[in-house]
Amino acid sequence: MTQSQLKQQLRTDMTAAMKARDEVRVRTIRMVIAAISEAEVAGKEATELTDGQVLDVVVKETKKRREAEREFDNAGRPELAEKERQEAAVLADYLPAQLSEEEIATIVSDAIASTESAGQGMRAMGKVMGVVTPATKGRADGSAVAAEVKRQLAG
Repeated sequence: MTQSQLKQQLRTDMTAAMKARDEVRVRTIRMVIAAISEAEVAGKEATELTDGQVLDVVVKETKKRREAEREFDNAGRPELAEKERQEAAVLADYLPAQLSEEEIATIVSDAIASTESAGQGMRAMGKVMGVVTPATKGRADGSAVAAEVKRQLAG
């Protein structure tokens, strides 16, 4: 079975970061590789993750960093918030290019049209999110996407 290209890239980059003595990058990539390994052995039998599944792990870890950063900022711990920001910046290198607000709005309006959800209000939220989520996965913050869906369904 072939190894995920993204996982291989992470390993290669970790080696390079170790040689460069980039502690933040080494720590962050090591943490992601550990999360990937954990995901591979979860369940009844171990499996090799696909690139899409590895990307899901990176997205999840990035989200954890953003949430921790917010919590540390709110708790008045700027040094810990900065650490989380640095780690999130490293992880951003492995995510696809992020969508702009206009691109998200276009994807949402297309989804509302394709699901014929216009005028149904918030009842159509789940149906629209079901179409929008795969199109924006890893490329936009889920809460920003949900807010745009709500805005367009309410309007």
